Amino acid sequence: MTITPSPVSPSIEALRDLRAATCNPIGAPTVTSDLSENVILTSLDDLHNWARLSSLWPLLYGTACCFIEFAALLGSRFDFDRFGLVPRSSPRQADLLITAGTVTMKMAPALVRLYEQMPEPKYVIAMGACTITGGMFSADSTTAVRGVDKLIPVDLYIPGCPPRPEAIFDAVIKLRKKVGNEALAERGNLLPTHRYLTISHQLKAVEPIITGAYLKAETQVAALAESSGLPITATADPAPTAEPIPATSVNTDA
Repeated sequence: MTITPSPVSPSIEALRDLRAATCNPIGAPTVTSDLSENVILTSLDDLHNWARLSSLWPLLYGTACCFIEFAALLGSRFDFDRFGLVPRSSPRQADLLITAGTVTMKMAPALVRLYEQMPEPKYVIAMGACTITGGMFSADSTTAVRGVDKLIPVDLYIPGCPPRPEAIFDAVIKLRKKVGNEALAERGNLLPTHRYLTISHQLKAVEPIITGAYLKAETQVAALAESSGLPITATADPAPTAEPIPATSVNTDA
């Protein structure tokens, strides 16, 4: 048995118009025939990287004047929260370490300890000339580390003295691109030693220097004489002794 529509029966378009008029103002939900507009096909690596690059939590390690430039990002003028960066005070809650300022020999063990306490995957941004190469302290300082990459792996370098906040934004954007192109299988095969960019730093434990006599050390004086080209002796010249003032007699019989 078949039912044929009569000439006076409403058309399909009229029924749809009537239904749309009687429904809520938004209208009835429609399902498009294009599957690509409703289903997103992705991989586990892309989903994992998308979640990580949008939620970088930095651990702020500021030791000198470069940190003042980074502190400007916390304000409303630059607003670095738009990148998903949330500053953390504990290394166990951070996945990004930003070293801003000079790293001294005394602070080197503390920096390495903070880096080791961060969970994987973790990244490091070296900010400023003093962090990258020692800066103005790299010539004759006995306490400055000539580059933080001699202690921990570094992913991005921000040159400058100090770098502007816009340069920090550029480094964060480049780091987000690096995170987005990573794969879980490849990162598992990447050893921490493969991320070092310079030779290992040979640190030697010495007694606390409090007397200033280390300035007369033969090794340092010889290195300073070679770099400056000045005739500097290994030992300090003895201070000239003052001649004694001859005693004079005063006549009080006047």
